[in-house]
Amino acid sequence: MAKEVLNALDVAKTQWYHFTAIIIAGMGFFTDAYDLFCISLVTKLLGRIYYHVDGAPKPGTLPPNVSAAVNGVAFVGTLSGQLFFGWLGDKLGRKKVYGMTLMIMVLCSIGSGLSFGHTPGSVMVTLCFFRFWLGFGIGGDYPLSATIMSEYSNKKTRGAFIAAVFAMQGFGILAGGIFAIFMAAIFKAKFDSPPYAVDPLGSTVPQADFVWRIIVIVGAFPAALTYYWRMKMPETARYTALVAKNTAQAAADMSKVLQVEIQAEPEIEVKKKYGLFSKEFLSRHGLHLLGTSATWFLLDIAFYSQNLFQKDIFSAVGWIPPPQTMNALEEVYKIARAQTLIALCSTVPGYWFTVALIDRIGRFAIQLMGFFFMTVFMFALAIPYDHWTHKDNRIGFVVLYSLTFFFANFGPNATTFVVPAEIFPARFRSTCHGISSAAGKLGAIVGAFGFLYLAQNKDKSKNSLIVLGVVNILGFGFTFLVPEANGKSLEEMSGENEEEVEEIEANEELEQAHSDNQRTDSLV
Repeated sequence: MAKEVLNALDVAKTQWYHFTAIIIAGMGFFTDAYDLFCISLVTKLLGRIYYHVDGAPKPGTLPPNVSAAVNGVAFVGTLSGQLFFGWLGDKLGRKKVYGMTLMIMVLCSIGSGLSFGHTPGSVMVTLCFFRFWLGFGIGGDYPLSATIMSEYSNKKTRGAFIAAVFAMQGFGILAGGIFAIFMAAIFKAKFDSPPYAVDPLGSTVPQADFVWRIIVIVGAFPAALTYYWRMKMPETARYTALVAKNTAQAAADMSKVLQVEIQAEPEIEVKKKYGLFSKEFLSRHGLHLLGTSATWFLLDIAFYSQNLFQKDIFSAVGWIPPPQTMNALEEVYKIARAQTLIALCSTVPGYWFTVALIDRIGRFAIQLMGFFFMTVFMFALAIPYDHWTHKDNRIGFVVLYSLTFFFANFGPNATTFVVPAEIFPARFRSTCHGISSAAGKLGAIVGAFGFLYLAQNKDKSKNSLIVLGVVNILGFGFTFLVPEANGKSLEEMSGENEEEVEEIEANEELEQAHSDNQRTDSLV
């Protein structure tokens, strides 16, 4: 069938086109992370602007249901997009769907920063509407970017290449924090105002309304810049050869990309293969899909809860001063500075440790190690929680808290993205990655809305950390359902090599039976 084309991809030396693919796919993830996490930088500001109460001792905050909607609606959209575009990527091809997701992200980033009317209700409804569709576009980026990168890669460095695409998330989170610091500093210098305790109304200048809108809208630019390059990428050879059954086109595309001559082999007519909802899929890959989905679900409960609510934890240990001691722009600056430091010191290095080591020590070891250390550090924070709230111990708290992020990213946050793109057959690869990542987003939704419930409790930070520790223990257990893909070809991992052997044997048996029948007929 398509063996020569696929072998050429598996043994190809690392070339310029590999890095081009990482940048093109990675810029989508840079935008995804910027768009998903920039909202946590401005939720306190939205509360001050739109939910101010005259005479209140503290600045206005978003009501719990509005806060949950603003933080969680993009995740609901992302979950929908992962399922829909994952399925569509297997039906229409990776490339055709890849541009659609990017255009949705560009338009909805811009829409999120605009609003119909100026009342709190109209602004929040507009923001939630566009953030849902922004999430829908971001959702499509997960299965498509992972699948495209895995199908372009050679087997020696495939893990590092897929992880490098995902690692661009770290730079997206970092860019969001740095840009928010920059905007808050500029507006604060131009429109300074007293703290809330001195002048409750004057502490939030009218121009602060532009700050959150600009931060949200800027997410459209990196996505728009990569649209042209996405449209120039050829369809992956594995899709063209194994799903579209056009080996000649796959060979032609890869000859150009790899700059070597690849001969297309003649097509063999094959029997109909098993489907996604078949007993055979369940027996071959059912436990694998459960493993990739469950580990991603459990990880994202912990990971997104930490990201969305770290500002509350920083406030609890006094790393961010009480809100009434700051004006609105100063609060944005302090929250962004805290999140940027965490990203710089732990999130970004964690991603790149995975990139450097995933093809040496394997996906399985990294994922187990990540869940283990996340559990250890969560309990180290939660059990002596009162100890960490004392002023002298705050630095220790922040160090341990940073380490949970480091081992999330040098651990399951990267591997849960990589593995589903490697272990399923080409005709289901995008769909199964979409299902796995959608399970992850379900975890993010549970994290976002679950923490809203835990936030009603006075020991909210302590309870949250204990719950997250237990979640990480479960993630450690489910990791044992996921096979190791290190150093193996995609076809070997997915069982497509066995399918091909079975098809050839079935064809040989048919030919043999046909010739036996002809011989019998001639004797008669």
